Amino acid sequence: MYKAISSLSGRCAALTRGSCSMPCLAYFHRASGALCQKSAFKPPSTDVPEMPPCNFSPEKYTGMSKDRMIEIRRQNCNPMTMKVTYYKKPVFIHQGYMQWLWDVDGRRYLDLFAGVATVSVGHCHPKVTAAAEQQLKKLWHTTSIYVYPTLHEYCEKLASHFPDPLKVIYLTNSGSESNDLAILMARLHTGNNDIITLRGSYHGGSPQTIGLTSNAAYKYPVASGFDSTNVGHCMANEQYIAQLKETFATSVPNRIAAFFGEPIQGVGGAVQYPKNYLKDAYKLVRERGGICVADEVQTGFGRTGSHFWGFQGHDVIPDMVTMAKGIGNGFPMGAVVTTPEIAASFAKGLHFNTFGGNPLACAVASSVLDTIREDDTQQNSLRVGTYLMTELAKLRDKYEIIGDVRGKGLQIGVEMVRDKASRDPLPPEAMAEIFEDVKDMGVLIGKGAIYGQTFRIKPPMCITKEDVDFFMAVFDKSVRNYMERR
Repeated sequence: MYKAISSLSGRCAALTRGSCSMPCLAYFHRASGALCQKSAFKPPSTDVPEMPPCNFSPEKYTGMSKDRMIEIRRQNCNPMTMKVTYYKKPVFIHQGYMQWLWDVDGRRYLDLFAGVATVSVGHCHPKVTAAAEQQLKKLWHTTSIYVYPTLHEYCEKLASHFPDPLKVIYLTNSGSESNDLAILMARLHTGNNDIITLRGSYHGGSPQTIGLTSNAAYKYPVASGFDSTNVGHCMANEQYIAQLKETFATSVPNRIAAFFGEPIQGVGGAVQYPKNYLKDAYKLVRERGGICVADEVQTGFGRTGSHFWGFQGHDVIPDMVTMAKGIGNGFPMGAVVTTPEIAASFAKGLHFNTFGGNPLACAVASSVLDTIREDDTQQNSLRVGTYLMTELAKLRDKYEIIGDVRGKGLQIGVEMVRDKASRDPLPPEAMAEIFEDVKDMGVLIGKGAIYGQTFRIKPPMCITKEDVDFFMAVFDKSVRNYMERR
């Protein structure tokens, strides 16, 4: 079985259970270790690991009460916000600095989720903050109907991070918008409509990108412009590619528009592909007239450590790259990077984006690129991420309910199971117990995967080994507490 599904576990869950975190194909029309024995109930220990020091002092919070915020959230905000507060006891965030967040009561948290893999170089990073402040004093907004330096300086700088022929840049406001634009460009360029993506994929929440997303939690019972069919289970590369060939033979027309894939799945649970899968898949897609789109919304800007872009780790060059999140360190921005040939096809109509690439967004994003270089952020992702995965692997071997540790750099997933024999997903209520415990001890992480069984660890890329040691103590204690309670 291929090792790519986990750089540390070296095995695939599909060998021992009926479902798998590996992304299997979806078509759109338009880990073993020593057992931790169950013990007799005893109250969990009350000692809490000591948090690393921080030399930053947040401002004292003097705003509205927590009760009032919840009342407004319930009455005036998007109703979904009440469902995604994430915790039984919500976290009321007041201020952030680098890898740290403070709530309205002044309590500090180590942020290992980064606003869903969005804060790349650190909350309110001084360099990025200074760049934003400087631009705010000069020009907040104008559009590309005028020629202004920040737009052109940024486009040239971003293009320098891509291999030829990926040199033409379209600036947007989000990852969903970037993927929407990529769908349109692919269809116009190829003259085809059909798009293939992967089981467990997430490419956005807009009406069109929901069609690309193969995860029921993000679906609505309305037509999304695509018809979807899930195909097969996880297999080694040779058989997995055979499934792609079968999809071409049975489920799509002879010609397709595009294949979308995240270099490492994000929402899907830090899922990786077998070695050479993307290379082989790209070849098959191009043989059928399609273009290959790498969704780098979560894997881009050095997060994987070994490369600046996730696709580089697969030794492929896509025809189009979409990005957002880390591009602006939390500032709302996105981009599509493509080839001159595809851009020429798109020039048949007028494309205009009022806010895409406005001066403030470009100044922030340009500073992010500078900061990644100056702070050696990519190398830190590799160094600290490798250390974190190595430590997590020790816990995988220690506890029966940690089924897999996978990922690369600082894009990591920890899959939780009932036991290593069945590899059935750990139930949601159990996940919630551990999740809440981790938060109560001062660490914020995420959850994901098709069954919600994977803890997602995607911190600001400035975290340290000392932060990792603190998290490991917290996570170890939280898992142990759960094992003692059950």
